[in-house]
Amino acid sequence: MTGVETRTVEQADDGQRLDRWFKRHYPALSYGRLAKLLRTGQIRLDGKRAKPASRVATGQEVRVPPLPDTAQAAERTAPQPSAQDIAEIQGRVLYRDDWLIALDKPAGLATQGGSKVGRHLDAMLDALREPGEERPKLVHRLDKDTSGVLLLARSAKAASGLTQAFRDQSTRKLYWALTAGVPTPDAGRIDLPLAKLKRGSGEKMGHAPEQGKPANTLYRTLMTWHRTVAWVALSPLTGRTHQLRAHLHEIDTPILGDAKYAARAAFPEGVEVEQLMLHAREIALPHPGDGTTLRLHAPLPKHMADAFQQLGFDPMQGDGVYPADTV
Repeated sequence: MTGVETRTVEQADDGQRLDRWFKRHYPALSYGRLAKLLRTGQIRLDGKRAKPASRVATGQEVRVPPLPDTAQAAERTAPQPSAQDIAEIQGRVLYRDDWLIALDKPAGLATQGGSKVGRHLDAMLDALREPGEERPKLVHRLDKDTSGVLLLARSAKAASGLTQAFRDQSTRKLYWALTAGVPTPDAGRIDLPLAKLKRGSGEKMGHAPEQGKPANTLYRTLMTWHRTVAWVALSPLTGRTHQLRAHLHEIDTPILGDAKYAARAAFPEGVEVEQLMLHAREIALPHPGDGTTLRLHAPLPKHMADAFQQLGFDPMQGDGVYPADTV
């Protein structure tokens, strides 16, 4: 962009922070560069100086100074989804209305990109955009190797409502895991602060009483197989990286297939395990439009459905069964 531009705030962006407004409309602009432009008064809101945390309102005018032509360069270098990826992601829509989209994220697909991540869901979201609409927005994440329900907002207003529902814990999340061993007791609450720790040549999340961030998980054992494998329902009350994987490892019942946290212990004899056995089965939340409770669930991925059949577990017996807060 070579000249000064004046942008009018649209209804979809009403109430959004100014820095997030720029992140949406000018994704190639770094936060540091944005902060400097605001500090020096080159960016203005209705002709007045503003701060990153300033809230924009419908109809306000944002003065945008000339910016480096990095957006086009970023677009040229960004990985483009294949036709196969586009078809798959479109076929994985579980629910769609004017406010949100629920996807059945496959295991093995990263939610967002990174320095070593080429293929990721965020790069495919344009395939879910309707003509004339804005791009759907991620409002939470699932680990690359975790399958299941993932929510997308179809507008900034919807994103704000969904984000608030996650923040104030009015959203309930139900995960299913198959574990090596049976938790003791069979049900309860795990309260172990977690932090990223050096483990060998890499890093893992682990129990860190001093420097760790609070992490809380409710769990309930639904069925067992020879006391060797357990089907466990999990509800995270916080959203730390790898929280469920780290918590189950810390109580000596690692998730089957979790080579990162448990190595050989995650591959017991007698059970066919090739992938992580962790699935985001259900989300229940107040709808951002009218507040009514919305329940969305994703079918088991093939590798877990096969394991359930081998172990004699019936998924219908666990549907809607959430762990209770026993503390």
